[in-house]
Amino acid sequence: MTPTPHQHEHQHQHQHDADDDQAEILDLDAEVLAGHTASIIAWLPVEAAPRHIVDLGSGTGAGTLALLKRFPGAEVTAVDSSAVHLHRLREKAESEGVAGQVRTVQADLDTDRPDLGTPDLVWASASMHHMSDPDRTLRLVHDTLAPGGLFAVVELAGFPRFLPADAPEERPGLEERCHAALDRHHAEHMPHRGADWGPKLTAAGFTVEGERTITVNLGPPHTEAVGRYALAGLRRIRGGVAEKLAAEDLAALDQLLDADSPHGVLRRDDLTVRTERTVWAARARRA
Repeated sequence: MTPTPHQHEHQHQHQHDADDDQAEILDLDAEVLAGHTASIIAWLPVEAAPRHIVDLGSGTGAGTLALLKRFPGAEVTAVDSSAVHLHRLREKAESEGVAGQVRTVQADLDTDRPDLGTPDLVWASASMHHMSDPDRTLRLVHDTLAPGGLFAVVELAGFPRFLPADAPEERPGLEERCHAALDRHHAEHMPHRGADWGPKLTAAGFTVEGERTITVNLGPPHTEAVGRYALAGLRRIRGGVAEKLAAEDLAALDQLLDADSPHGVLRRDDLTVRTERTVWAARARRA
């Protein structure tokens, strides 16, 4: 059955709203975890400052801008399937004065094969697990990189935790139950989330030169951005687990998400940001 123009418009608006929500989380993630991103980039075993970088699954540009801070002479091709995210990225690049060094490409790597040139460095942060056929994408990156070029794959060990284990008072352990429900959802819809990318990179022809896990544990006290990050993150989790939670848990979660409630996350002074990021640095075959 062919969708009507009204249905097409509704689907487009729904996707646009979802992209806006995701963009907010990506922007907050970039702000809160900027130091950790910079430390990962500083650790990469680059042999010479790259001239051309591809940011694969760039989102709103956290990686793109961090890479340009580390390699100010480079040009970056930022690839993402979301027009909303790429628009936000271009705005940021303009405000940072690096718009002339950034080219954006809207593409879905599951279906498209965009011309990415011959980069010296490809960066993929929290994007590979979204691919329906990541092995195909790994081979594409290997064939795209300059001989001896570097591929950095960064993945999160799940979405960050923000609340103490005994919170909220009426439903202790709520956040862990939400994450358990979300993990079951992701296991079904994102089977590559949490994968060990080392063997996959080797199978695609890369030589893995380094692997590093960074533990994130920020606050308390926390910044105002952490409160907004927790609110946006828990809202997004609610969207994925609402139907799977007990009624009491859902009610407690909604109270946490109430920006006007004295019991909401924005009023808590005990928030932290706890997660892990693992990075694999892999070298393409030399000529």
